[in-house]
Amino acid sequence: MLKRILVTGGAGFLGSHLCDVLVNQGHDVICLDNFFTSQKNNVTHLLGRTNFELIRHDVTLPIFLEVDQIYNLACPAAPGHYQYNPIKTMKTSVMGAINMLGLAKRCHARILQASTSEVYGDPEVHPQVESYRGSVNPIGPRACYDEGKRAAETLFVDYQRSNNVDVRIVRIFNTYGPRMHPFDGRVVSNFIRQALAGEDITIFGDGSQTRSFCYRDDLVAAIIGMMEQDGFHGPVNIGNPGEFTIAELAEKVIQISGSSSKLVYQPLPADDPTRRQPDISLAIKHLDWTPKIDLESGLKQTIDWFKTIKVEDYRPPTPNFA
Repeated sequence: MLKRILVTGGAGFLGSHLCDVLVNQGHDVICLDNFFTSQKNNVTHLLGRTNFELIRHDVTLPIFLEVDQIYNLACPAAPGHYQYNPIKTMKTSVMGAINMLGLAKRCHARILQASTSEVYGDPEVHPQVESYRGSVNPIGPRACYDEGKRAAETLFVDYQRSNNVDVRIVRIFNTYGPRMHPFDGRVVSNFIRQALAGEDITIFGDGSQTRSFCYRDDLVAAIIGMMEQDGFHGPVNIGNPGEFTIAELAEKVIQISGSSSKLVYQPLPADDPTRRQPDISLAIKHLDWTPKIDLESGLKQTIDWFKTIKVEDYRPPTPNFA
């Protein structure tokens, strides 16, 4: 059945691809974004579609719409962005969740929260399961994002308990793919940008810390699957359980891009997790989902896309007041 769907943060890296898929499925899609970190050119190709609408709006302020589903993706999601204005980041997670949950309550809409593996902090349990409560520094430089997302999860569960709002929660692990912002501070975008420019590739720490990288298309398929299934509210880990060291990632980027870049090492930032790998047993059980795109294939597609853009066309976060 076709639905009227709101995607907050819909002009972002993941949000814009989610809009693509939903529009192509025939749904009426409302993309809401304040363009704090996202790029309008991520969705300009959709503006001529009769079932797509773009609204410039900040989720920290209420909005009144009539919708059947809400994907709440609005929040800076990369260190270079969410640390740019940490108060704004925290307000987006908390006040944005309150406003979107209020809208869902009024419309009797199903609502999905895009949470994050950052709720686990620097984990003491490996791989991370959804029952693990995390190891987060509440006053560290990453706390605006980590604690904001943790608070948003609390709000979602309490709205479900207190007001019977139909919620879904996904915890997204490291994701990459076309439309990544070249200067978002993510390790994949940093490495690709540096490799294509022939610059030294910067590794923070000794490169032995690990991440699990999930390609954008796999991730969005899981999000939609979570929204559409009945009876399971989450939270559920969404990510690729394949674990790679940062040094291994750098070598793969150099090899696939054909770059002559060298590796240089700098001190590890505070509170940077040393290991990150999802246990996706619940996603397999409830969503019948596993990622299909391996790291080499995904990196090739991402590098090919990076070759088509002009990095100077990508602006830093807008200096919105907190």
